[in-house]
Order: sequence, then structure tokens, then C-alpha cells
Amino acid sequence: MDKQGQYLLKEMGDMLKLRNYSSKTIKSYLFYVRDFLLFAKEKNIPNKDEAIKQFLLNKQQKAQSSQTINLALNAIKFFYREVIKTQAKIDLKFAKRNKRLPVVLSRLEIEKIIHNISNIKHRLAISLAYGAGLRVSEIANMRVKDINIEELTIHIKEAKGKKDRLTVFPEKISADIKNLIAGKQGNDFVFESNRGGKLTTTSFQKIFQKTFLKSNIQKDATFHSLRHSFATHLLENGVDVRYVQELLGHQNIRTTQIYTHVTNPSLKNIKSPL
Repeated sequence: MDKQGQYLLKEMGDMLKLRNYSSKTIKSYLFYVRDFLLFAKEKNIPNKDEAIKQFLLNKQQKAQSSQTINLALNAIKFFYREVIKTQAKIDLKFAKRNKRLPVVLSRLEIEKIIHNISNIKHRLAISLAYGAGLRVSEIANMRVKDINIEELTIHIKEAKGKKDRLTVFPEKISADIKNLIAGKQGNDFVFESNRGGKLTTTSFQKIFQKTFLKSNIQKDATFHSLRHSFATHLLENGVDVRYVQELLGHQNIRTTQIYTHVTNPSLKNIKSPL
């Protein structure tokens, strides 16, 4: 990439940081804009809109997901609107998202997974992820001061979209968590690595996958399935969808309502005619 392109990417990175975008989003935006600029230069497409269209079509032809294509388009729009300062609107529609139902584990499957973890620290991390509906990054970043065992709440700070929220703390594991954090300072991570500092999100995902395979459950579940299961089981218990929305930190109620399709009691009561 030429010096002009490198300069523009640096400007974009600085602007994203000033606007308090997450490091993950900044990395993704810069990757897709760099990818787009190289593509446009290689294909020698002078028209901006045509270059963007061909770039996104190329990604679609490579069978990349609608989420990836939408992320790339958002990055390019930010680049032209905020860095290049072009007034012309990029009139391209977002790719349709795949409307897949979330993979939900049953209560018995959750118990089986937790039972199969011998390491107490790992068992508590998986239990807490399910019992509080947490993302893997939220488990990794959790500090001692974020947990209020007396009030059975967890204060999730600067989660997705830089938003804070309160969620429930499972009373069942309160004694074990007290033992785990005994002697720690407020700023210490709840789940520290043996070498000090926090365990990484990759470590937690590996812990989950290892025990999931050991549990021999025939589903395509990931660490995030614990959060899906939390939401679904709350709805099955009769908790109002708006409270579930708050606990999950969803900005839009429609994001939470997808779980009502998984836990539709009327549908489950219908018997096959066979």
C-alpha cells in the first residue's frame, strides 16, 4: 500500500479510538478498509460505488457470511464519511442476515458439562457464564469488585457497545466464588491464569470445547451457547422478555425475541400426526 493509503488508515485508526470504538472493531474496520483499497487498486476500478459493489460481491462469491459483508460495508462507509469526508451517500443495502436459531443446551446438558470439569476455577467460570448470561469476553474481563455477592448481582462494565449493565449472580456458586476471590483486591481478575493476569477468551473457549466433547452432546454448541441457554431457560421460567433483554444488555428487543422461537411452549405441545 502507498504512503497516502497508509496515512489515511492511520487517520481512520486515530478517529475510531477518539470515538471510543472497541479495539476489536478498530482492528476489523482497518482490516476491511485496507482490503478494499488494495482490491480497488488491483482491479483498477475508478468509480467508488462500483468498486465497493464489486468488493462486496467478491466476498459473497467466496461464501463469506452476511455478518462479514455487513461489517466490511460499515467500515467502508465510515472511511468515506469520516476520513475522506465525501458528501455523496453510499447507496448500498446491507446483506440479509441468516436467520438461524441459536443453539441452546438443555438444563441436563448444562449440568453434564459442568460436572465433567475437574478444575474448580474452570468449573466456576463455565457455571457463571451460564448462570449470569455472560459473553466469553465478560468472563475474561471480570474483576472482583464487579461482583456483589450480598445482593446477588454482577456489574458488567464496558461490555459490547461500551455499555454497562447489571445481571444476576447465581446464589448456588456464591460460597465457591467467595473462596476463589478470598484475599484478592478489588481490581484483581476473578479468573486469573496460573502465571498471573487474566485468562484469555481463547483459553475459556478451549476449556468449554474440551469439556463439551467429553460430555458427548450431539449439538454444534460453542461457549456462547451458554448465554443462549441462560436466556431461553429464563423465558421458560416465565421471566418477561424485557427483563431478559436488560440482563443480556440487548439494545433492541428484537434481538432478545429470537429466544421466544426456541422456547415456544405451544409449538412443543403439538404432536406429529405420524
